[in-house]
Amino acid sequence: MSFVYNLLVILHFLGLASLIGGFLVQMRTSPRVVNAAMLHGALTQLVTGVLLVGLRYPLHNADPDEWALPDNAKIGVKFVILLVILGLILANRKKESISNAVWGAIGGLAIVNVVIAVLW
Repeated sequence: MSFVYNLLVILHFLGLASLIGGFLVQMRTSPRVVNAAMLHGALTQLVTGVLLVGLRYPLHNADPDEWALPDNAKIGVKFVILLVILGLILANRKKESISNAVWGAIGGLAIVNVVIAVLW
């Protein structure tokens, strides 16, 4: 079971890399758009994040000394931020260009989620 958990962590990191990479690749381009990397990265983050939290409970029950329960407040905050990111992506993905504010919000919120994950 821990192998599956670790595999999901790897996929979660790849989703993060795709989301932030899709944002960063447009630093010097114009017009800015919601690209496939952003959409697929955010969706990967959502699916793997939910699976990671759901898997943590049976792992804790099997070995409470090794697997702590997830911090539900932290997970809730990260989940809400990801839903906002996904909302921005889905609302703007068909547009030929997006404003710098929308582009910055997507990338900024993704980076905020990384900061929360590491520092909370």
